[in-house]
Amino acid sequence: MPWMECSTMSLRFEFVSLAQSDDANITKLCQRFGISSKTGYKWMKRFSAEGASGLSDRSRRPRCSPGKTEDELEQRICQMRQAHTAWGGRKIRARLLALKHRSVPAASTITDILRRNDLLSADESPKHKTFTRFEHEHPNDLWQMDFLGHFPTDEGRCHSLTVLDDCSRFCIGLKACGDEKSSTVQGHLTTLFRRYGLPRRILSDNGSPWGCDSDYRYTHLSVWLIRLGVGVSHGRPYHPQTQGKDERFHRTLRAEAIGARRFCDLHDVQRRFDPWRDIYNLERPHEALNLSTPATRYQPSPRVFPEVLPAIEYDQQDDVRKVNDDGYFNYKSTRYKISQAFTGHRIALRLTQQDGMLDVFFCQQKIATIDLKRQSRR
Repeated sequence: MPWMECSTMSLRFEFVSLAQSDDANITKLCQRFGISSKTGYKWMKRFSAEGASGLSDRSRRPRCSPGKTEDELEQRICQMRQAHTAWGGRKIRARLLALKHRSVPAASTITDILRRNDLLSADESPKHKTFTRFEHEHPNDLWQMDFLGHFPTDEGRCHSLTVLDDCSRFCIGLKACGDEKSSTVQGHLTTLFRRYGLPRRILSDNGSPWGCDSDYRYTHLSVWLIRLGVGVSHGRPYHPQTQGKDERFHRTLRAEAIGARRFCDLHDVQRRFDPWRDIYNLERPHEALNLSTPATRYQPSPRVFPEVLPAIEYDQQDDVRKVNDDGYFNYKSTRYKISQAFTGHRIALRLTQQDGMLDVFFCQQKIATIDLKRQSRR
């Protein structure tokens, strides 16, 4: 099968970057990218022999320029800063090393070059602080998902859907949307699941379409994810730091891709997002990854997206009940509220170690606990 026509070069780059992992399954990776194994190994061989230039169609561009003078090196550093205005000395040095540039100066020297050429403000350094970071051990253990605050285009407003892998900071998805409806998110997640597989859990905030309110957090989108075997969790209300990696990603996205630019429509925004996402994943050195790129730490999930939702099954000892149209279920002559998102679905009630307490499960996820003594849900 041929490569997708859109952004062919970036797809080849992403493929070979993911294929370089020691535990990469090349056959499955080729299937994910819609190419034959023969084509995949061809590009891996060219990349190994020629680097990034080997991924272009019969490109004659040399991998390095050994005859460059010091002035030309400084000009290259300035050009890189102008192309990526949020990159400092460490990121530029790491990128030059990744490109196998000869005689790469120290990060401090590059910073001095930027200052000398009026490309670095004196107010920038105090803004950068050291943070204590927490991350999951393996890719796809957790994805963080959110909408960037919407901004105007000439034809309306853009709602930017962002999906980030917690471990690797790999940007799984970046989509310019016209709304924040569940159907819109589900459609884009389906595309991502088909390419990158299913994560074990997705973290989102409490707003629409992720949650309803503090008592009934589950929506139709949540129910669909749980049916797929993806755990659903929400950040603490009014604590955006729970999704700190995605929030930090939003800041980078605003600074490097959006800024004060004027966009005609959603297609115009997406044309800006696609190449920037490639740079973020494949080229931009990441401070939290010891100046490696996210693609070096990411691998697609082995959990394949099912085109047909699996049947809901519970253990024989579970007390199975059906949720009514109003979001309630009956248990021992008492009605308990869950969420209308579960209407028509079967749920399982399981006794706990604590007397009078029941856990409520939907598929593999606990969705509530009820206190039989108080006859209420909590």
